[in-house]
Amino acid sequence: MKTILSSTIAIVVASTFCLYTGMSMAQTAASPSTIVKEQRMQNTHKVSGTFEVKLSPQAAATGIEAAKLGRMTIDKQFHGELQAHSLGEMMSAMGEIKGSAGYVAIERVSGTLAGKKGSFVLMHTGTMNRGQPQLTIQVVPDSGTDELTGISGSMGIDIKEGQHFYSFEYSLP
Repeated sequence: MKTILSSTIAIVVASTFCLYTGMSMAQTAASPSTIVKEQRMQNTHKVSGTFEVKLSPQAAATGIEAAKLGRMTIDKQFHGELQAHSLGEMMSAMGEIKGSAGYVAIERVSGTLAGKKGSFVLMHTGTMNRGQPQLTIQVVPDSGTDELTGISGSMGIDIKEGQHFYSFEYSLP
């Protein structure tokens, strides 16, 4: 019974995928996730450039001061193929051991990306584990507007000698 149910679910998923992409069932010999990944890879672009960032400390929200969380606003200006301005907010917390911390942030980026106008939202998740950094910056799904509608991707940040650099890998439909 489980095998029949699993097979039925797989057929429903594949059929839905075919309706969504306009592909036939014969074209879906690979799994739907493989096909979507291949389609994204064909539309993937990489851009890089510099940015300036202004972080402004903010007071803790009323009632949570005892949590000892850091809060800042973000104001960035991107240069390169991403000509944009972003505004956002960041929250952070320090660990009990020096060199350990974490932060989350959300920022709306508005401007042009490779000549296409619009905006999208970036979500940051960063940790520092006893001095070892880990950072993930992803485009929030379905946050793209105007010519950037449908954008997906991820961004990396590097800081060298006080200068901020970004690398942005993204896909557009």
